[in-house]
Amino acid sequence: MSKILIRGAKVLGGEPQDVLIDGELIAAVGTGLDAEGAEVVEADGRVLLPGLVDLHTHLREPGREDSETVLTGTRAAASGGFTAVFAMANTFPVADTAGVVEQVWRLGKESGYCDVRPIGAVTVGLEGRKLAELGAMHDSAAQVSVFSDDGKCVDDAVIMRRALEYVKAFGGVIAQHAQEPRLTEGAQMNEGVVSAELGLGGWPAVAEESIIARDVLLAEHVGSRLHICHLSTAGSVEIIRWAKSRGIQVTAEVCPHHLLLTEEMVRTYNPAYKVNPPLRTERDVRALREALADGTIDIVATDHAPHPHEDKDCEWAAAAMGMVGLETALSVVQETMVETGLLDWAEVADRMSFAPARIGEATGHGRPVAAGEPANLTLVDTAYRGQVDPARFASRSRNTPYEGRELPGRVTHTWLRGKATLMDGKLT
Repeated sequence: MSKILIRGAKVLGGEPQDVLIDGELIAAVGTGLDAEGAEVVEADGRVLLPGLVDLHTHLREPGREDSETVLTGTRAAASGGFTAVFAMANTFPVADTAGVVEQVWRLGKESGYCDVRPIGAVTVGLEGRKLAELGAMHDSAAQVSVFSDDGKCVDDAVIMRRALEYVKAFGGVIAQHAQEPRLTEGAQMNEGVVSAELGLGGWPAVAEESIIARDVLLAEHVGSRLHICHLSTAGSVEIIRWAKSRGIQVTAEVCPHHLLLTEEMVRTYNPAYKVNPPLRTERDVRALREALADGTIDIVATDHAPHPHEDKDCEWAAAAMGMVGLETALSVVQETMVETGLLDWAEVADRMSFAPARIGEATGHGRPVAAGEPANLTLVDTAYRGQVDPARFASRSRNTPYEGRELPGRVTHTWLRGKATLMDGKLT
């Protein structure tokens, strides 16, 4: 295995240091390290972070390879600085058996661009009626520890309770898509003044908040782990804050787009802004940023949701919900959280690497940048500013809300266990 010397990198945003990689591990961190026999990467003061971990990615394979494949999705992940992603279960067939999660896991192993940890469905076919093979998926080669019907809510309280009880036996976690279905029938955007003005069906905040309130109480009753996907409202923040004050085992994620964009974007009727949960108000955005800063919200997760152009290049009502996000996530976090002074780079490493790896039990990821640790790393040029060009995405889909928008920061290098997957901004 080759040696790599990263020279003059700001580790977690600190003072410049050298980082020596030897094989799959970090051999040394310090100043003036010996570069003999090593490939030298001049960091020139760029920020070095542990490889990012995304707890919420849609890779679409099997079944919707027209949107994304495990290969193209992991290439997009490497481009965005990620070394591990958790693949959601809403594939065709649904990842509700040991066989399907093992298929996704093996496709990830073959791709080589990042580690893929499958998320298993909570219920058979995501239909909310019968628990899926949770134990078999956990015991499979994929070692599934996170289960979610994301895209749909586990709205039956009894099913949700049983799922929490089941995964408690092996320390698993249920990741809930909090959306009361009866309150969101026909919903097209956030319910409020703008939806009334545009005449679009409203998705009320209480549809999210009521499910979260129920589920944190169920988690407390059972004594099990609960994770809330793509939290989007100020009210949801308060419920999570209250639950944590009681010692309930709940964690929560926020998506980059909910930290930056508001419902006002829907006035363009551009389906790029159509997403579930919908873009909310400026007040919600402020609350989400503050909650991510103070730790009420644990992590940033992309909810990378690729769609082919025909599913987005159409009238608003007919368009699919979702945005690609792996390749822009870190830039959005830099703009909304770092450049506003709400987080420093060490805290970004926590929210985008350490904490998601811990929640999802991603062994070898979310580790300190220190000697003896796996060399899962990403190097970021934080001084860069440039316009987002979807044509340059590694993802198979182009449904980004940021096309033509200037964003800061650019991932220049990504290493997975010492092997470069991205060098000088280009996939290897």
